[in-house]
Amino acid sequence: MSFEDVSPNPIPDVLEDFVYIFRDLAKYLDIGEDMNVPDDFTQNEMQTGMWWRHLAAGGIAGAVSRTCTAPLDRLKVFLQVQPSKQRIGDCFSYMLKEGGVTSLWRGNGINVLKIAPESALKFAAYEQIKRLIKGDSKETLSIYERFCAGALAGGISQTAIYPLEVLKTRLALRKTGQYKSIADAAYKIYVGEGLMSFYRGYIPNILGIIPYAGIDLAVYETLKKKYFKTHSSNEQPSFWMLLACGSASSTMGQMCSYPLALIRTRLQAQVIHPAMDPATVTMTGVFRTIIEKEGFLGLYRGITPNFIKVMPAVSISYVVYEYSSRLLGINMT
Repeated sequence: MSFEDVSPNPIPDVLEDFVYIFRDLAKYLDIGEDMNVPDDFTQNEMQTGMWWRHLAAGGIAGAVSRTCTAPLDRLKVFLQVQPSKQRIGDCFSYMLKEGGVTSLWRGNGINVLKIAPESALKFAAYEQIKRLIKGDSKETLSIYERFCAGALAGGISQTAIYPLEVLKTRLALRKTGQYKSIADAAYKIYVGEGLMSFYRGYIPNILGIIPYAGIDLAVYETLKKKYFKTHSSNEQPSFWMLLACGSASSTMGQMCSYPLALIRTRLQAQVIHPAMDPATVTMTGVFRTIIEKEGFLGLYRGITPNFIKVMPAVSISYVVYEYSSRLLGINMT
C-alpha cells in the first residue's frame, strides 16, 4: 500500500508524526533547567493513562542525567556567586580541597527530588489552562496560545516548588558541616532569615521562563517550517537532526535567560544582615552592581560549564529515557 493510498492528503499525517517525534525528543533534553513548554499528549494517551508513563520515564531520565552532570551544575552555581572573575580550574580545585570528591554532588539530592512535583504540577496546570483558552473550540492551539499556556503553567509550578530551588542553591554552596541534611538546612534558613528567604530571587526566576519557553517554541516552529520547505512530504526528519536542533534551542534559550538565572542565584545565595545596603538585595540592585563592578560579561559568569553539560545531559537523558520507556511499555517513536 502506498503512502497516497493511506491518506489523500499526506502532509497533515507527516506533520502529526513530526510533532509527535519532536515532542518526545523534548523529554530527552534535560539540562537541569526545566523551563520549556510542557508536552501535548494525544487524546488516546490521556484516556489510556499512557501520559503518566511518559512523565515517569522523563523523570527517571532527568534524575540520572542531573546526577551525572551535577559536578558541572555545582561549578556553575559556584562561579555565578563569585564577586570577581575566577578560573574554572581554580574553582574546581577549591571544591575538591574543601569537601572532597563527594562535595561535587552537593545540592543534587534536592535537584532530583523536585523533578516529580515540578513536572506533575506543570503538566496539570498546562492541561487546565489549555482547556480555559480553547473553551468549546475544536481548533488546535496556536503557537502564541501554547506559549501563554506554557508560560503560565511554568509560573504556577515554579511558584509551588521555588523554596526547593533556594534550598538547592544553599546546599550547593554550603561548606563542609554547615548543614546536616535538607531538613536541617530548611530549619536553619527559616529560623535565621524568615519565611520570605525561601522566595528570594523569585521575580527574575519567573521572568526567565518567558524567553526560555518562547525560544523553545520559536525554534520548533522555525524547524518545522524549514523542514517541510526543503524536504518531500513523506520524508521523516532524522533523530540526529532533531537532537541537534533541540540542543540548539536549549542553548539559545539559556543565552537569553541566563542573566536572569545568575541574578536569581545571587539573590538566593545572599544571607541578609542589617549592615547590608537594602538597594543591593533587589533584582535591579544586583543587576546594577554586576554591570558597575563586573561589566556586561559578568551577567554570563558560569555559563561555560552550563554549555559543557548540554550534550552529555541530552545524551544521557535520551539513553535512560529509551530504556525507561521500554520498561514502562512505551513504544519509542
